[in-house]
Amino acid sequence: MNNIFIENLKKFRLAKGLTQEQVADKLNVNSQTVSRWECGTTLPDVLTLPEIARLYEVTVDDFYKKNSVAYDNYAQRLASVYENSRDPEDFMRCRVEYEKLIKDGELSTEDKWHYGWIHMYMMNYCRDVAVEWYDKAVNDNPNDDPENYQLACMHRIWMYFLLHKENEIISELEEKAKANPDNPREIDNLINALIWAEKYDDAYNLFTETIKKFPDDWRMYIHGGDICKGLKKYDEALACYNKAGEIGTYFCDEMDCKAGLYEEMGEYEKAYNECMKMADIYRSRGYDVEADITEKRAKELKDKMQK
Repeated sequence: MNNIFIENLKKFRLAKGLTQEQVADKLNVNSQTVSRWECGTTLPDVLTLPEIARLYEVTVDDFYKKNSVAYDNYAQRLASVYENSRDPEDFMRCRVEYEKLIKDGELSTEDKWHYGWIHMYMMNYCRDVAVEWYDKAVNDNPNDDPENYQLACMHRIWMYFLLHKENEIISELEEKAKANPDNPREIDNLINALIWAEKYDDAYNLFTETIKKFPDDWRMYIHGGDICKGLKKYDEALACYNKAGEIGTYFCDEMDCKAGLYEEMGEYEKAYNECMKMADIYRSRGYDVEADITEKRAKELKDKMQK
């Protein structure tokens, strides 16, 4: 008989302030059965043991550890498991338990900061995974899938901005654009980063130089519109977006940009109309989720129109 197991059965019960009768009632057994478990006469079966562990707010493994301790709740126990493993599945199990406590309004101060730090650990994990896979994506051959390659570059830039490493990514993109002056995508990425950094004057100068070299590049005109919008040159921004539409964009890009421009200008009806045109196109192509999101945006604009 495993003496550690038997000792822990009793230790965890007492730590929870439960009598043998209360445990028996919760597990639908009689108190003599609980007593026999703690005396080592018999042992719980494999189906009952997880129920006991949950009742005592420990894991099954804890029964077999010499120095196991009882936690205030099961969420805290799972938090310790996640701290050790850093496995996303353990994070999700732990989060579910904390969500139950939140719903019941039973969080202690310790629970609250525990809930914060499990998300902090998960945030760091997600950050590292995101950077790793964005780097892998931009190391692919851009000619294999040009559109998705460019989206990968854009999201990678965005990630660097979220990490407050905008100067680092801008320097990297400046070097790439300088080394590849005949590649519009490298310049495109740099302009995109300058826009996000709100360096509109630098972006505008680069745009006006580049568009002469690549006059049929719709992305450049989209960026030109975004730059002019940032500089409050609304007529010029609209002209850029319309030019991008004439050339042909990837996925209603010019309509989306025009809707945002009109909204900023306070012309909610025009913004609403652009959104509804987009929603119709999305729906006709089978993108119902995108259509629903755009129609929701249109509704918000209609509400503004009526105020």
